[in-house]
Amino acid sequence: MHVTFFVLLGASLTRFLLRHPDDPATPWVITFAGALATLYVLGPVLGPVSTISAGPRAPSGATTSHKLWLAAVMGIWVTLVILAPSFGWCAVPLFYTGLRTLRTGAAIFLVALITVFVVAAQLKLRVQAGFDPNLLFAPPAVAAVATAMFVHSQRQAARLQSVIADLVRTRRELAATERREGTLAERQRLSMEIHDTLAQGLSSQQMLLQAADRVWDTDPATAHAHVRTAESFAERNLAEARRFVHDLAPADLAGGIGLEQALYALAERESRAGLDVRCRIEGGPAPLPDRVQSALLRIAQGALANVTEHAAARTAVLTLVYFDDQVVLDVADDGRGFDPLAGGASSGVRGHGLPAIRARVAQLGGTLTIESAPGDGTVLSAAIPLESPR
Repeated sequence: MHVTFFVLLGASLTRFLLRHPDDPATPWVITFAGALATLYVLGPVLGPVSTISAGPRAPSGATTSHKLWLAAVMGIWVTLVILAPSFGWCAVPLFYTGLRTLRTGAAIFLVALITVFVVAAQLKLRVQAGFDPNLLFAPPAVAAVATAMFVHSQRQAARLQSVIADLVRTRRELAATERREGTLAERQRLSMEIHDTLAQGLSSQQMLLQAADRVWDTDPATAHAHVRTAESFAERNLAEARRFVHDLAPADLAGGIGLEQALYALAERESRAGLDVRCRIEGGPAPLPDRVQSALLRIAQGALANVTEHAAARTAVLTLVYFDDQVVLDVADDGRGFDPLAGGASSGVRGHGLPAIRARVAQLGGTLTIESAPGDGTVLSAAIPLESPR
């Protein structure tokens, strides 16, 4: 539509110069045409105007500056049409300019005024040639079609935005529901496992020890037998507890797989169309406690989940660095970045991943550093201290 405006403006000026080369108003026509073109170009400097304006309310971006700019454009154009009616061809692009800038009701009123002005100018120009019905009915028909198309497209866009917002909200609610259901199912499974193993074993131990206490003085042999049986139950419960701990550890670390191999597997698994995840290991590998390995792997998983969901990045790099007194995991991406001071869970920028990462780091006595800025990517660094060798 912008290109159409300048084409029509140039064609109208060329037509005037060819047909009226010696007209006294020619310098004014050239001056006003140049001023109109310049002012029209300066419109984007004021910033974009929301195109979703089908409702009775004004677009969110339609400021006083936009309205004053529109008034100036219309004023210069009206002056040009008075001097040279052929500039009325620029009315159609100006229809859309008004529709995009003003409220729908005010914009339709402006379109009607422009149409009446164009019809009047054309009829005045052709008064000597006789009445032409096209000059009376064609401009209103064009204005009506242009306005109807614009309003319809804006309403369709508003409906589409509403549908997209509903879909996004539904997807988030579904994901939250699935997480809650998964959590409840896992809690139920663990409660059943604990009830059938640890709780039953502890109950049996309690009864055996109570029975041993009752006959400790009168029948020492029976009491010792009860104690030995209770000891066997304790040993079995200890094995079950260790199995629970093993089952709750990250699956990537099962079977004796080290943290380095787990991070390489995670990078390969998270690489997908549009995102390239790489992994680097620096420094000599050092034996890490199971809980440190589990925490670092969970931190990497959470950070990559943030990258996938929020960063719109093309590349992410996992870097595990071993030092003498600590191990550091860096997760860097080249995405859109965010403000770390305002990008917590409360703002909705990075979801609930960062609070969970901070909690894991704090539990191990480590420090978490986040370096990011809008448009500059993000670097998350988790440093976990290591126990000094004895």
